[in-house]
Amino acid sequence: MIRRVFRPEPWKRGPVLVVLALLLGLLLLLHANIPGLAWNLGSLVETFLPWFGLFVPVLLAGALWRRSASATVALLLPVTVWLNLFGGLLADKSRPGGDLTVVSHNVGADNPDPAGTARDLAASGADVLALEELSQQARSTYEKGLAETYPHHTVRGTVGLWSKLPLSDTRPVDVKMDAGPLGEAKPDAITREYSRGLRTTVATDQGPLAVYVAHLGSVRVNPRAGLSSGQRDAGAQSLGQAVAAERTERVVLLGDLNGTMDDRAFDGLTSQLRSAQEVAGDGFGFSWPKAFPVARIDQILVRGVEPRSAWLLPATGSDHLPVAARISW
Repeated sequence: MIRRVFRPEPWKRGPVLVVLALLLGLLLLLHANIPGLAWNLGSLVETFLPWFGLFVPVLLAGALWRRSASATVALLLPVTVWLNLFGGLLADKSRPGGDLTVVSHNVGADNPDPAGTARDLAASGADVLALEELSQQARSTYEKGLAETYPHHTVRGTVGLWSKLPLSDTRPVDVKMDAGPLGEAKPDAITREYSRGLRTTVATDQGPLAVYVAHLGSVRVNPRAGLSSGQRDAGAQSLGQAVAAERTERVVLLGDLNGTMDDRAFDGLTSQLRSAQEVAGDGFGFSWPKAFPVARIDQILVRGVEPRSAWLLPATGSDHLPVAARISW
């Protein structure tokens, strides 16, 4: 009798756990409504949104320890919402076939072995290969190492495209990168070195394919300022406008966009393009950092073509993993 008086029933135990479970579910459900505020909180949450699922087993362990029926039931909300958002990524959606293999890789300006990276990429089987963060010192190494496999290539600033198929109509794409102090007053020969976007046409047997290569501005996360992403966001908006103006039916965007496709900053792109990883990949395809990938910031986005498969390539000397996809008409 005394035990019943002083020990609450299972449905009354763990009220704090119940509240935390419901808050987690609401955060996942309403993430698009989280305000940016001074910390850019909304984008910060969305960048790492899949990882919030790790709180579920922690809360479940607490609910079982407290023998709280109410907390266990409350966890159904975050579990259901998480599975609705990311459950599809847990299955292998790849299919055989495809007409063209595309690869994108941030090769890293500090890559200690660009020659080895070039050899690995040449052996990847890619028909179209996009490289980002090409340093002036390593550019000739990549050009030499890829020349035999890819007879066609173009470079603009620190991004380039190598192709087994002819290229034409190549032009820079403004992704709003700052050329440093007095950038607007500098000669074109200098400011071109800061270019991190290009657009070209790949001539395929099925007609023209517009390919964009981009390396958007970096983001920084720190306790005082939250997510600092102004330059990246401006670049994403500019890139979205360029894709919207693209007249070619078939479009592929390759690059290090320094953000996940859950981030609201990319709404202008995700409203027009599909992620090859989400459509035809196996798992989340996290590409950065190489040692312990926590986010997919290296993207292959498409319009007018069908992704058949998407995967990660083995690590190179870069701090990013290469990403690949097979597409069909």
